[in-house]
Amino acid sequence: MKNIAIFASGTGSNAQKIIDHFRNSGLARVTLILSNKAGAGIFNIAEKEQIPAVLIDKEEFFRGDRYVKLLQEKEIDLVVLAGFLWKVPSNLVTAFSGRIINIHPALLPKFGGKGMYGHFVHEAVLAAGEKESGITIHYVNEKYDDGGVILQERCAISPEDTPETLARKVQVLEHQWFPLIVERLLTSE
Repeated sequence: MKNIAIFASGTGSNAQKIIDHFRNSGLARVTLILSNKAGAGIFNIAEKEQIPAVLIDKEEFFRGDRYVKLLQEKEIDLVVLAGFLWKVPSNLVTAFSGRIINIHPALLPKFGGKGMYGHFVHEAVLAAGEKESGITIHYVNEKYDDGGVILQERCAISPEDTPETLARKVQVLEHQWFPLIVERLLTSE
């Protein structure tokens, strides 16, 4: 049985889809949830699903090995960033090289980088006059939204789209594809 750790900063809708996907699986399970935001919705999901959850201390996250050691103690096979808004420190990237993935709500390399998350991404995509948007699932390295692309899926943008309607279209793709890619990565190890 493979162990998945999910890092999230928000409501946790992608985390919930991954938990649901592996609920009756013999392949893997979500065994740890970490968040950098007290009161984030992800903590409600962790409680409901009876998954241990940790509030990340910023100082310890960026200095020291506390979280590397925690993930190693929990025998984590794959680290999944599902709406996690901090850049992952190099010690964690090194310790879990090739085993940390992220989902981004746009087609990278466009509309990525520091500060490009949530509605900021969708506003930028629409302001640029793009005809399509979508998701990028990629490996995590030391730079924001820069690691190797695993999958991109697209959705059309219509003239009447707003950041809110585009967000809903993109979220459909996230919920459809993210659990499947997590499973694919875990079965190809």
